[in-house]
Amino acid sequence: MGEDIRLAAVVALAQGMAAAHGSREAWRAAAAGACRALGGSFAALSVWERELGRLRVLVNVGERAAGEEEFPEGEAYPVHQFPEITEFLHERWAGGGEPNAWVETAEGPAAGGRPGYVHQRVAALRRRGRGSCVVAPIVLNGRAWGELYVARPTGAPVFGREDADFATVLAAVVAAGIAQAERLEEARRLAFTDALTGLANRRAVDARLDEAVDRHKRDGVVVSLVVCDLNGLKRVNDTRGHAVGDRLLERFGSVLSLCGAMLPGALAARLGGDEFCLLAVGPSADDVVRTADELCRRAGELELGEGVACGVASTADPIGPVRSARRLFRLADAAQYRAKAERAERPVVAGRGGPDDPVVRLADAAPSGQTPERRTFRGRQP
Repeated sequence: MGEDIRLAAVVALAQGMAAAHGSREAWRAAAAGACRALGGSFAALSVWERELGRLRVLVNVGERAAGEEEFPEGEAYPVHQFPEITEFLHERWAGGGEPNAWVETAEGPAAGGRPGYVHQRVAALRRRGRGSCVVAPIVLNGRAWGELYVARPTGAPVFGREDADFATVLAAVVAAGIAQAERLEEARRLAFTDALTGLANRRAVDARLDEAVDRHKRDGVVVSLVVCDLNGLKRVNDTRGHAVGDRLLERFGSVLSLCGAMLPGALAARLGGDEFCLLAVGPSADDVVRTADELCRRAGELELGEGVACGVASTADPIGPVRSARRLFRLADAAQYRAKAERAERPVVAGRGGPDDPVVRLADAAPSGQTPERRTFRGRQP
């Protein structure tokens, strides 16, 4: 392969990863770009999970063998079967060496191969009908991150030393792309995460609720919202300081997260100040109310604070048509406002009658001198 062609392949790989939206797309772009650059038929990208002692496959591209999925859920290999990655970290790098790629073949060690470590890869090549592979360690922030693997089928030209050297260059490009993708993922995560509690923030709730209401209108899926106001935060801040108040918020956030886990796929969030919410898409309204009841019980047992005022609104209850996220939020917030006013120890549920679960109307929750239409509910702007 000429130098110009290889340079173009490096540029294409870098551009493909830069254009990716999210980690999965970046992984696929890395593997696919390296596969094309090296003239392979198959490529995989794996990450070294140190705490689990394994190499986990993130993506497989190209001509996949039986059982190889593009984004496998459970394809992983004990690192002791492929210890080259740990050797690079602890031995070769310490002496100033570079983590160069190497070649394996279905016939055994290739020129520049690594005798003593080849048996697992040789067996895998034979089992999957591949003739040779080139393996390149990926280094991120000075540490072994994982490996890039590119293979050719039986009968195709075997990878050589020049291919291994080129794979080393490609692995460096992949490492830079992964670092960029991880920085973007972290920026996205922070944009949708409350810094104090680690829960989702209001922006995340807005986005998820809009999507959920669209699903409700299209498919009839049940969407429920629990809005909570943590009682006693101002007293704690005034009498014991904001650091103690922050601990109260953190502790309630943990309780909210624990209760949210009772509802599959629920989103636990801090809307701001002392306001929190749970967004559930799919579970029944009764399940959501039971969870809200458990949340109130656990909040009342916190050492600090004075429990929580909790309002619930669900599309499965008789609250009228829900055509917008704003309406569901208003109903849940109005129910929470009534729970606050009545010092209710249990959730108030919009649309449910009876002495314990009164029907909640926006008019019931409007503050004095303010019409329901003009009330600005907290936690989400109109």
